[in-house]
Amino acid sequence: MHAHDVAIRDETIKLGQFIKLASLVATGGEAKDVIANGEVTVNGEVDTRRGKTLRHGDVVCLAGTCARVTAADPDEDDYFDEATANDDFDPEKWRNL
Repeated sequence: MHAHDVAIRDETIKLGQFIKLASLVATGGEAKDVIANGEVTVNGEVDTRRGKTLRHGDVVCLAGTCARVTAADPDEDDYFDEATANDDFDPEKWRNL
């Protein structure tokens, strides 16, 4: 199965945060549910730990869609900043300001 690459800035990222970043789910709540229900695989194995640490090269799949953790290009500003991530961020709210 083909996996699209999703770049992260740091060496690691938590599973729950990554599946949101990779657009495999829309919200943190949805991430929690699909992980707890055993619907997410990491490198081909079901993993029910939302806080599982992912590293570059790990492949995460949900409902037939897969994403690979990759390193961000240091010359690009388009990366996920885990330290400032907000699970309650609503892009629609900000778009309408």
